[in-house]
Amino acid sequence: MIKPLVVTTACVAFMLTACTKEQNTNSVVSDTNNAIEQQETIRIAAAANLSDVLPEIIAGYKADKNLTNQEIEVTYASSGKLYAQITSGAPYDIFLAANQAFPDKLVKEKSNSALSSDKAMSQPFTYTQGQLALYSVNKSLDGFDPTSLNDLLTTRANTKVTIANPALAPYGESAKSYLQSQNLYNTLTEQKRLIQAENIGQAFQYAHTGSVDYGFVAQSQLTAIKATPDQFYTLPPESYPPILQDGIVISDSSIAIDFSNYLRSSAGQQYFSNAGYLAIE
Repeated sequence: MIKPLVVTTACVAFMLTACTKEQNTNSVVSDTNNAIEQQETIRIAAAANLSDVLPEIIAGYKADKNLTNQEIEVTYASSGKLYAQITSGAPYDIFLAANQAFPDKLVKEKSNSALSSDKAMSQPFTYTQGQLALYSVNKSLDGFDPTSLNDLLTTRANTKVTIANPALAPYGESAKSYLQSQNLYNTLTEQKRLIQAENIGQAFQYAHTGSVDYGFVAQSQLTAIKATPDQFYTLPPESYPPILQDGIVISDSSIAIDFSNYLRSSAGQQYFSNAGYLAIE
């Protein structure tokens, strides 16, 4: 004969108390995780050419990952300037450069005294490829023929051209190489008609405000302002060194790692394509 199971009032009370404690414990753990997630501010050092597209990517990342309260701070500057800040100990979690050289140098110089030996650092990854364009608000570039560039820039003695500083900005380095291939760089420099901006953002401002006649800028900047076809000419990618842009995670933040993965995802790459960059595989 099976004996009936007798559950006393004390047993019921004990089980209810245990369940309540478990629920409270789970709630505390969940709240703690949320608090950590929301308090962990991610700091990104980003090349100046990303100032238009990166805010959109960050907003998309937060929405897709349901991280609306996640703090992500971005500092925009030339890649060379940001590299100097990082090697001096600036507390960034991610470095998004406008070339491949600076992230690679960080890996090679990890043993440098300015970079603590126990500081986490990933391998560099390519997240996009930039495009270079000739831009003017003073002169029409409608029907521009690149073979006539020499005449375009040298016919008038007072014609001013701007590029980003080649020593600091990869877009400036590619612009310099392009002008050298056209036998124009030395001429414009000697005649003091080549204006060097600190970074690609400043080069764009010089051209956009009409302070110079022409500017070698990022195609993404022109896409952002919806420049008209007569205002710019997109240079063929094969006519200058590829502007492959690499990033590197320089902290052990899980959010930083996740965001770097998002940049290379199909969702992240769509933002870059829409903004005037070349797709990467």
